[in-house]
Amino acid sequence: NLLVARQSGAQHGDDKEMVRARRAFLDGGWYAPLRCALCSAAVRHAPAEDTVDLLDAGCGECYYTAAVAAALRTAGKCVGAAGVDISKDALRWGGKRAPGLPVASKSCDILLNVFAPFAGEEYVRVLRPGGVLLHAAPDAMHLWELKEAVYETPYRNDAAPPVQAGLSLVEEEHISAVLHLARHEDIANLFQMTPYAHKTGPVDAARLDALDTLDVTAAFVLRAYRRD
Repeated sequence: NLLVARQSGAQHGDDKEMVRARRAFLDGGWYAPLRCALCSAAVRHAPAEDTVDLLDAGCGECYYTAAVAAALRTAGKCVGAAGVDISKDALRWGGKRAPGLPVASKSCDILLNVFAPFAGEEYVRVLRPGGVLLHAAPDAMHLWELKEAVYETPYRNDAAPPVQAGLSLVEEEHISAVLHLARHEDIANLFQMTPYAHKTGPVDAARLDALDTLDVTAAFVLRAYRRD
């Protein structure tokens, strides 16, 4: 984490409760389809050279970082992996999965961006020419049933592809699965790890507390961009 707080004790990025909830939910294997798709895409787009430099921009607890690095190593690559995030609470867990280091210009072959803000100019800077950005984001109907159950007027996600000069879209994959959540704990962890947790009033929160089971669609869009 290279972000300098302007105020002592200032909170940047995800807080401890969001990190705890996401770690518990991801370790339950619920988002494994996205993790598998990222691993396959990384191996598919890896350079021909034996050495691959991997960066995860917005790595959180390194759930995806560690899996992609392992997949590349299984494919016979020598992998240097790094992750950066503005949440110190997330990186305390992430450091146990994968190490990190500062990032020089034109130093990365593969860059991951999973549910993190899109910083296109920085991605162009750190990727080598021909390097690949793998960008994963919520698809339009991601968590629709959860939003239907909690909010009176749910809305679809904006799934338009980001555009950045110097990055060319070369592949797009839509991934979806229905999650059968049979425990309130899993539902609560899923909700707590999303931005909705900080934007929900007491009436909507009461609807969430009443849910004991839920079938919810996890829908992602995974795009590959190549550095010109």
